[in-house]
Amino acid sequence: MNRSHPLPAAERIACPDCGLAQLLAPPAHNQVAECSRCGRTLAGAATGRIGAPLAVAGGALLLLLPAVVAPLLVVSTYGAQRESWLTSSATAFWREGFASLAVLVAGFAIVLPAIFLGLLIWVLGNLYFGGRGPVGPVFRWTKHLRPWVMIEVYLIGSFVAYSRIKVVSTVDVGVGGWCLIASALLLMIALIELDERTVWEMLRPQRHEYPHGETIACTVCDFIVGAGSSTRHCPRCGAALHRRKPRSLQRTAAFVAAGYLLYIPANTLPVLTTVRFGREEHNTILSGVLELIQNDLWPLAIIVFVASIVLPLLKLCGLTWMLLAIRVRSSRFLVGRTRLYRSIDTVGRWSNIDIFCVSVLVALLQFGSLTAVHAGEGLVAFAAVVVITMLGTMVFDSRLMWDAAEPR
Repeated sequence: MNRSHPLPAAERIACPDCGLAQLLAPPAHNQVAECSRCGRTLAGAATGRIGAPLAVAGGALLLLLPAVVAPLLVVSTYGAQRESWLTSSATAFWREGFASLAVLVAGFAIVLPAIFLGLLIWVLGNLYFGGRGPVGPVFRWTKHLRPWVMIEVYLIGSFVAYSRIKVVSTVDVGVGGWCLIASALLLMIALIELDERTVWEMLRPQRHEYPHGETIACTVCDFIVGAGSSTRHCPRCGAALHRRKPRSLQRTAAFVAAGYLLYIPANTLPVLTTVRFGREEHNTILSGVLELIQNDLWPLAIIVFVASIVLPLLKLCGLTWMLLAIRVRSSRFLVGRTRLYRSIDTVGRWSNIDIFCVSVLVALLQFGSLTAVHAGEGLVAFAAVVVITMLGTMVFDSRLMWDAAEPR
């Protein structure tokens, strides 16, 4: 049983953001190692830890189970009472005819988190107990799934919905809600305690086999192979090897163009319709922010405004800037552009707060002619903008910015 995993002196890797090959020594306790050119974190302060993230991830998965089967919120109004489960957020959209939104909520808030935690526990368990199996390819899949695992985003969306309901009705947090909060917190702790470099180092360190001449770096695990090598897949994680992401600029430009087109209906069409005593009220994203302000919920209004209006536009404008800079072979603000890319890649998923908030409201506030909440067509366009901008960020290869800046 491997209970301690000290890492050797150094490994040669290529930065996935700027492509610079460099010798990486493991950081000291509570220190991080960064790329010498673009500042990307290459190894974290949790280097060498396997047992702690394994235990915490196991707790997160165990708490996710009651969060699915127990009520999250309970609303009482005019003598009637309704309960909301994690699954009811998806089924409510399905009943209203928004199948795409139902699949999105079920996938991002239930299915993918469970799969992600299961795979992560399997990987860490294999490393901790010395098991054998395709650890590299499985850990690669956890990296691919991570952006789409949105327990914490759903949690914030539920909190926004809770605050809006609290203004007009009595709402209480159920057992499932407390379990969801605990599961989300443990998931974040597990990811903080886990250093990806430790996993890759334990699988196959790269020291004595560093190739000479032209090389290709894996964008998943940073492993470096010779360009003339016969292998087409990374020997460490199994990812397909390409010098740069195939058709990165064309695919990114297509996603950005689609995002701009959908951004307009996403912000002008109603995302929510409230029927109260027979009177209909249509709400766009912006009117929802104004409603939060009117109810003195300024912090939530700022969160929703930034996540739902500012972030999607920032991602679209940021990617546009990067594409144009590559086109004109600009060398200005290279580090700044790279950091902006990392930022929008990290925070882009938080734009789903409004989608999850509406899913909770639609599931809970169904009291017949007294009060009823329905999803609007604008929510479909908004969800498409969020997913499209996330895909555009994923297919973009930030190393092309550094390639374009090199002298011909």
